[in-house]
Amino acid sequence: MIINDEPARTIGILKKYNLMPRKKFGQNFLIDSHVIGKIIDAAEIREDDCVLEIGPGIGTMTRHLCDRAARVIAVEIDRDLVKILKEDILRDKDNLSIINEDILKVDVDELVKTENGGRRIKVVANLPYYITTPIIMGLFEKHVPMESLTLMVQKEVASRMCASPGTKDYGALTVAVSYYSECYLAANVPCNCFMPRPDVMSAVVRLKVLEDPPVRVNDPDSMFAIVKAAFGQRRKTLQNALINAQGISCTKEEVANALESMGLSPLARGEVLSLAQFAKISDILGK
Repeated sequence: MIINDEPARTIGILKKYNLMPRKKFGQNFLIDSHVIGKIIDAAEIREDDCVLEIGPGIGTMTRHLCDRAARVIAVEIDRDLVKILKEDILRDKDNLSIINEDILKVDVDELVKTENGGRRIKVVANLPYYITTPIIMGLFEKHVPMESLTLMVQKEVASRMCASPGTKDYGALTVAVSYYSECYLAANVPCNCFMPRPDVMSAVVRLKVLEDPPVRVNDPDSMFAIVKAAFGQRRKTLQNALINAQGISCTKEEVANALESMGLSPLARGEVLSLAQFAKISDILGK
C-alpha cells in the first residue's frame, strides 16, 4: 500500500520557508504520490536517461526523477524556490542541475548539447496552464532533440492534443502535435491532487516525438499557415478562411479546385481535414 505523504510534506515546506504559491507563475504543487508515480511510469525513465524537468516547484517530482535517471536538468523561474531547492530540499542530489530561468527564454537546444552531448532527452513537466501551448510548440519548432514529453496539462488542452478530425476538440494544436509526435492520454487528474486546488481538471499526456513527420509536405510553414487560418475562425468554410487570411495568396476558385481534387466539398471546414489532407492542400495551392 502506497502512503501519500506529499500533502504533509508540501505543507511543511511552505510553512518552513513562509512560502505562498504564486499565481503569476501558475504554481499549483502536485501532492499525490499515486499521480507522481503515473507520470514517472508514463515517461518511461531509464537509468541512462537525461531528463529536462520544466517547473520543479518544491522538488516533489524532481526527487523521483533523480532516483531513476542518470541526469536531471530542472528549469525553474522562481528564484526563491531555486534557492531553497539548491540549499536544502535537493542539495543531496548530485545528478541534478538547477537553472533559474524562464523556459521560454532558454536555448534548450544549446542546453541539451552542453548537458547531454546533443543526445535526445526526455521532458517531464507540470506546466503552468497559461503557457502550455507556447512551451510545447517552442520545443517542437526549434527541433530540440527529444524522445518524449510527458506533461501535466489542463484536461481541456489534453483533449485538444489527442483529438480526432471532425470532433469539437480538434484544432490547430491537434494538427501540430500529430505532425511532431504521437499523443497518448496517460491519466486524468482531479483538482484535489494539487495545492492550491486549480479550478479545472488536469491530465497527464505523453507525446512520443517522431524522428520523421508522418506526412510529407513541400513547405511545412505554408501548411501551418493554412492550418492557423482554417481554425482561426472555425465557423467559416475553408474557402473563406483562406482567401481572407494574411500571408496566404489564393483565390476562392483555387481553393475550390483543390478541395474538389481531394474529393472534398467546397463548403468543407478546416475541422474535417486530417493532417495528411492539410499537407495535400498545401502542396496543391503551393503550385
